[in-house]
Amino acid sequence: MPGRTVGKRNRFRTFGAVAAVTGASLVLAACGSTKDTAGSAGDAGGDGTGKVGVILPLLTSPFWQSYNDYVPKTAKSEGVDAMKTVNSNSDPSQQITDINNVLNQGVKGLVVAPLDSAAIEAGLDQAERKGVPVVAVDVAPDKGKVAMVVRANNVAYGEKACQYLGKEISSGKVVQIMGDLASVNGRERSEAFRACVKKDFPKLKVLEIPAKWESDTAASKLDTLLNANPDIKGIYMQAGGVYLAPTLQTLKSKGMLKKVGQAGHIAIVSNDGIPQEFDAIRKGEIDATVSQPADLYAKYGMYYIKAAMQGKTFEPGPTDHDSTIVKLPSGILEDQLPAPLVTKENVDDPKLWGNTVG
Repeated sequence: MPGRTVGKRNRFRTFGAVAAVTGASLVLAACGSTKDTAGSAGDAGGDGTGKVGVILPLLTSPFWQSYNDYVPKTAKSEGVDAMKTVNSNSDPSQQITDINNVLNQGVKGLVVAPLDSAAIEAGLDQAERKGVPVVAVDVAPDKGKVAMVVRANNVAYGEKACQYLGKEISSGKVVQIMGDLASVNGRERSEAFRACVKKDFPKLKVLEIPAKWESDTAASKLDTLLNANPDIKGIYMQAGGVYLAPTLQTLKSKGMLKKVGQAGHIAIVSNDGIPQEFDAIRKGEIDATVSQPADLYAKYGMYYIKAAMQGKTFEPGPTDHDSTIVKLPSGILEDQLPAPLVTKENVDDPKLWGNTVG
């Protein structure tokens, strides 16, 4: 059901031409509660035209490669004039430089996937000084002005992994291969998994590998940990895009990669929802993953930046695309998109984006 609109219908009378051009998905009343910037009748912003810059965090992960492929497709469908994407190559300082470079090209909007939740503030401040609205994708900034964060509930990622492993393993050691703790994603997934295990599965002992979204770091630290703890029973990978291959290779090299149902199988839950994870689930190499919606990140990143360029704002509430807009403690709004758990029971679901890419 559409979210509640603010004000009477005639407050949105100027939206008709926009909806006719860009489709029903751009009717703001259908995407959570809305209001215009000035709080008066009519459209308080521009016409939503102009170049939009898109900043990527990295392209070494199949997840971000897929997101990058979705960007031009969804930009076209949403009527956004997106420039060629810029890859910050896992470097937070480079990302600030990239933002400044794109801003200096005269963009009217910016979609960025922050690498560092704190460091990104410098780039957001630059955009605000130039009057350029920003939509953050995947990672919420700690501070700074953004029109919307397009993201899934990362606390739920850690909790879903915990619940799955806890039901598969009665007691023993489990490992969580963590992301970068400078990112709110890494912090929330780590803290949620840790807290859930402590509360619901106290017989499990959590061992942790801080891997900073780096595959080489994950491989070397997992190798060392397994040497000291050959009795590991479960693994939670916070990003299959960078951790899946090194984790499976490390287990295989030690003769510890046993398929589901075999004696000695190590239960593995991942995050991302990439095709490679789905194949690993089908083969019985891993048990489950949480499908992080790369397609919807691109779609609603474009949707919200166009809305922001038109001067529209949003309020907390349910949307018409199975998500909820929430207000973060920082005051920033976040559209928390659905991210389902994928197991052998639903891995072939054609609605999962990981089944729609090559």
